[in-house]
Amino acid sequence: MKMSLSPPPLSELLPRLGPKELPRVLGLQLGPLVAGRYFHWDELRHRTAPQGLSHEAWWAGIKIARQGLLKQLPFQDKHEHPVLFGMLDPVLRALHDIDRRVGGLVAMGKSIVSGEDRDRYLVSSLIEEAITSSQLEGAATTREEAKAMLRSGRKPRDRSERMILNNFRVMEHIRELRDEPLNPEMVLGMHRMVSEGALDDASAAGRLRRENEKIRVMDAQYSVVLHDPPEAASLPQRLKRLCAFANETDGEPFVHPVIRAILLHYMLAYDHPFVDGNGRTARALFYWSLARSGYWLMEYVSISRLIKPAPAQYGRAYLHSETDNNDTTYFIIHQLSVIERAIEALYDYLARKTADQRSAERLLRHAPGLADQLNHRQVAILSHALKHAGHGYTVESHRRSHRITLQTARTDLLHLAHFNLLEQRKRGRAFVFYAPEDLRTRIESAAHRSRPKRTGG
Repeated sequence: MKMSLSPPPLSELLPRLGPKELPRVLGLQLGPLVAGRYFHWDELRHRTAPQGLSHEAWWAGIKIARQGLLKQLPFQDKHEHPVLFGMLDPVLRALHDIDRRVGGLVAMGKSIVSGEDRDRYLVSSLIEEAITSSQLEGAATTREEAKAMLRSGRKPRDRSERMILNNFRVMEHIRELRDEPLNPEMVLGMHRMVSEGALDDASAAGRLRRENEKIRVMDAQYSVVLHDPPEAASLPQRLKRLCAFANETDGEPFVHPVIRAILLHYMLAYDHPFVDGNGRTARALFYWSLARSGYWLMEYVSISRLIKPAPAQYGRAYLHSETDNNDTTYFIIHQLSVIERAIEALYDYLARKTADQRSAERLLRHAPGLADQLNHRQVAILSHALKHAGHGYTVESHRRSHRITLQTARTDLLHLAHFNLLEQRKRGRAFVFYAPEDLRTRIESAAHRSRPKRTGG
């Protein structure tokens, strides 16, 4: 990724416009957006300027329009310049869509994200976020291997798997912290959890970087410095300011809860207070903030899964904000788009899982004698097994997927094996229950056996 070209300062552009061009620029009444988009100078300079304006004059008109919309946050960059954000139409529209869709999801009913299925959906989401958030920072392992580790409870084999396990644990821990005000010790605790056993220097886990630990954010080829964070001496005070902002609910200016979570993500990543694990900690803080504000459904959404395919856009959103006078609107718009797409993915996921569950229930409905003896967890296994022949289920993986006791998990699986719907085999010292290739035939056979026999008359 290339370094974004810093915009020409407005203070230098205005004198250059002169007495003729400046009134013309002002007369055009340019808005803060171009074709509905919040362009950075690095993008705008490649587009055709309107009505024969120079690109510098065009940019000056846009910056004048933006100045009246930007609000100052209680943060400063490393040069003590203010950090800003703007509530423009794309931001307001996205916030409305997020609030409406999350509210709509609540109305979709208990059978989808509460009650019996809620824990299963939650565990799947936590696993997805743990894996992709770690992969964004270099974890090299496949999703299937990582999922198998988390569901089986086996120990991580290498640093990549350790990063993923740590991420999963901190995401679970956030649920316990949602009602507590944020303090520096909590942030350090989050970092300790995400970095334990995954750092070259084990002593760096859960502490701020020191003066002799110079950290720079480089491009993929390590040839260009993309970000040079604040000095280590300033980090304790910057962290206190971050926590104060996180806990504020009625300050000036008003900051929407979703925007607040995004800004916590941005500022922790800007400060880069740790020798490693800054991105994972920043994203954990984002989830904590939303949970604290009552956006509990965001636990079911993985933002990292959507950031991972396009990491350059993620990085560019940071750079655009930093290089344009700390205007975080660029990063806010990018993250709102990610959240909207993540909610859409959640809707699609729930629709697929609901369809799979109903398909299994319809199949079992023809075997009332069998269906009456199966609980919702066993039906969930069968709906998965129908599409994944040969998949192995263990007592531990079933326990973790549904957050139940070992005894309950063991009983569920043994019951399915008793009905010949799973095949029980010994693997090492434990049993594994496999989905048979002919599961549908076995269910249909059970349906035939369960039908009442007709008597002659």
